[in-house]
Amino acid sequence: MSTRTIRIVLVEDDKLIREGFTLLISSTYGYRVVGAYGSCEEALKHLSEDEPEVVLMDLELPGMSGIEGIEKIKKQRPRTHVIVVSVYDQPERVFQALCAGAGGYLTKNMQPARLLEAIRDIQEGGAPMSTSIARMVVSSFQKNRNSPLTARETEVLERLAKGKSYSSIAEELFVDKETVRTHIKNIYWKLEVHSKADAIEKALKDKLI
Repeated sequence: MSTRTIRIVLVEDDKLIREGFTLLISSTYGYRVVGAYGSCEEALKHLSEDEPEVVLMDLELPGMSGIEGIEKIKKQRPRTHVIVVSVYDQPERVFQALCAGAGGYLTKNMQPARLLEAIRDIQEGGAPMSTSIARMVVSSFQKNRNSPLTARETEVLERLAKGKSYSSIAEELFVDKETVRTHIKNIYWKLEVHSKADAIEKALKDKLI
């Protein structure tokens, strides 16, 4: 019984990664790359003629962001599946992508076979995610949904609870140290505490992290 060929579009600005993915996918029976682009603008321009069933989307792109690209693709072709393939795994980015219409989310350190499996999986009604992403999504539902903290404040507090310094938190979240200090002040104020230890204790007790 022959496997139907899945039409795939890649949106990735790193030429080496784009060519690597194209080679991997196109040399596998049942998969065909119908377009590989370095920006969302280019991909959108060819969307009607490419008619992709699956789009593999990076998030950090020149010009239009991957999040906006996902929204536009889903608006034009609601039945096309989008899988994010990104180095970023911050909760904020993940949830923005899923809310925009992505049906899967993989991190770039995955095994090549996982990419092919994810494409087939999403076509069959699955929601492929890297283990770390799936864990994050599940834990977000287990947290207290009435938390007074924003998503970013929660990220900061989770890192504080792991014993990370202000500098390493700033580095991981791509913000400056002063922004981290501001978040921590807001956390203390919202939780009505005056120290890191008290903030962590209260957050754990109330299931905020």
